[in-house]
Amino acid sequence: MTGTITEAKDQIAVSVEQASNISTLSKPFLRNEIRAGKLRVVRPGNSRRVLIMMSDFMNYLKGETDEQK
Repeated sequence: MTGTITEAKDQIAVSVEQASNISTLSKPFLRNEIRAGKLRVVRPGNSRRVLIMMSDFMNYLKGETDEQK
């Protein structure tokens, strides 16, 4: 993946690194947003790996929250 939203929109989930490349937001910034509960993530199979669902990421980039839906 080269890091464009057009290419990523077909993916179900992305890593923090991929999300950073897509959005130009830094990885530390995204990790802080995750810690603050502003950006939801999933941990497949109870692993340490963090994935961001594309639907959640797109809503985050649009400024939408669960309360606004």
